[in-house]
Amino acid sequence: MNEKTISITPIYSGRIFSVETQVVELEPGVRAGREIIRHPGAIAAIARVPDGRFVFVRQFRKPIERDVLEIIAGRKEPDEVPEDCASREILEETGHEVISLQSLGILYPSPGYIDELIHLFVAELSESASEQNGDHDERITVEYLTREEFEAMIDGGLVDDGKTLAAWLLFTRRFDRPTSARS
Repeated sequence: MNEKTISITPIYSGRIFSVETQVVELEPGVRAGREIIRHPGAIAAIARVPDGRFVFVRQFRKPIERDVLEIIAGRKEPDEVPEDCASREILEETGHEVISLQSLGILYPSPGYIDELIHLFVAELSESASEQNGDHDERITVEYLTREEFEAMIDGGLVDDGKTLAAWLLFTRRFDRPTSARS
């Protein structure tokens, strides 16, 4: 399957994303319209401090008009290496230094209309944190939760951020199984 692009019309270009419409050919003589958001990509990380607690951030998300508990995440600069972006975002949002970083894979959050690619990581962090140094327009609260506390929140329907849930699933399946389950 493939869709041949016939034309592209730029609609909007902003700080975070751009929007375009396309006319595509599905098969000879059959055309359709597409609306596409272009995004430079992002990182998201499940982060843990040495005592075993996980580090989450809570921030107000205007599109849904409420606070959301999330794993640490941020937008990549156009030529930024995902690992460098992860270390930068973790330090900015939490004040913790990254000790080690492992890839969890990638995630396309909604490929029906956006080309955003999120690089997922597991990060082991320093014990102590310096002051947060996030963007001027971010208001982030850092929360430290045990696995049991976080999974109780999931079970209670209190975690509904897609990247957080997807990353947690990958983490528990790839890195946090008993040794006998990995073979």
